[in-house]
Amino acid sequence: MKILACNSNRPLAEAIAAYLHLPLTDASVRRFQDQEVFVEIHENARGEDVFVIQSTSFPANDNLMELLVTLDALKRASVRRATAVIPYYGYARQDRKSGPRTPISAKLVANMITAAGADRVLTLDLHAGQIQGFFDIPLDNLFAAPVFIDDIKERYNGGGGDLVVVSPDVGGVVRARAIARRVDADLAIIDKRRERAGVSEVMNIIGDVAGRRCILIDDIVDSAGTLCNAAEALMERGAKSVAAYVTHGVLSGGAVARVTASPLEALVTTDSIAATEAVQGARNIRRLPIAPLMAEAITRISEERSVSSLFV
Repeated sequence: MKILACNSNRPLAEAIAAYLHLPLTDASVRRFQDQEVFVEIHENARGEDVFVIQSTSFPANDNLMELLVTLDALKRASVRRATAVIPYYGYARQDRKSGPRTPISAKLVANMITAAGADRVLTLDLHAGQIQGFFDIPLDNLFAAPVFIDDIKERYNGGGGDLVVVSPDVGGVVRARAIARRVDADLAIIDKRRERAGVSEVMNIIGDVAGRRCILIDDIVDSAGTLCNAAEALMERGAKSVAAYVTHGVLSGGAVARVTASPLEALVTTDSIAATEAVQGARNIRRLPIAPLMAEAITRISEERSVSSLFV
């Protein structure tokens, strides 16, 4: 087994390799002066089981191209199997036709990854479950819920009592309900209306939040408008405190400043996306490591053991 890191999230790749007690494969992923991607693997990979670690986060197109070129290099190096480990799957929000004459880019990216030479894919908390069906190769979709549940139990005295898990929209109810059940908390739902992409308006809160500690659960935080609006609405309804647990901290544009100025006592994300300086310096943003979870899944895939049993 070999672990190969591209450039989008090298700290995570190094943490996974350290957990597995393996060195990172000696390879260079660099640019020509016109920004063409060039990949060269400096050690023999013939017949090896290779895992390429690359989140397709900002800059999404550059990081995606790095992954594709690396997969092609591995295919031409005659590896036994190449697994694309994509902690954050970019373009996942374009999973359906949202209007006339619009693309389904999540499917296009799946086709590109397959054509580039991936034999299987390992990812974390896909934005939409149906994206698994966009691939004609095996895909393992891990869940960050166990990482969040352990942290919630530790910081909220085991959960229960006055704890309420809140879904920021109707689409995230299944995810929020699963965590609420594991931490023995009640469930609340925010019914919101989105007028246009990136802008949301809180409409109604379904459930009792007055005098209670609220935990918002979501998979992606990008502009943070939804989360901050939700936190304000919960506080207006009498919540004692509001925190948020979100798998992928995209946090683009002025998102970090928005979170810092919001009523959120904490925004907890995983390290599926490399942290910017603004994220590292934010007073109320905290990150949880996913290297042990990813490394365990990589080991099980390599040894042809069950991955789903990680979540039983």
